[in-house]
Amino acid sequence: MKSVFYYDSDIGKIGIAEDGSFITNVFFKNEELHDIKVNETPLIKEAHKQIEEYLRGERKSFELPISPSGTEFQQSVWNALKTIPYGKTVSYKDIAVSVGNEKACRAVGMANNRNPISIIIPCHRVIGKNGKLIGYGGGIEIKEYLLKLENNNL
Repeated sequence: MKSVFYYDSDIGKIGIAEDGSFITNVFFKNEELHDIKVNETPLIKEAHKQIEEYLRGERKSFELPISPSGTEFQQSVWNALKTIPYGKTVSYKDIAVSVGNEKACRAVGMANNRNPISIIIPCHRVIGKNGKLIGYGGGIEIKEYLLKLENNNL
């Protein structure tokens, strides 16, 4: 059975879930997860510690076992997101090209939106090709906050 625990942070309430071996979800606000027990496990504690270090500008990469659940296409997009360097941004088209389908910008956007492990899989680093901040599950304010945090700590 999965476990979840909720923490208050500088960017609001964050939920972290795991399945006994892997982090499966990092999300904002009060997203509903089904068939899950509220339990602060050692793995969730470690994920929270690393996220807090990241939010303080002390951590630029994560060392956690993760297992996002999604389609093959979503997995390819999330794997591409993990290659975006700290403090850098790319466009949805850049990600579409990197997964082998330059016309799949909308599909990339949908996969980005469905990223179950926010922050750790850095979907906040994807912006519109015109440089505008477009969509973010936690809200544009959080996306802007995370990008500024990274730029200030390069």
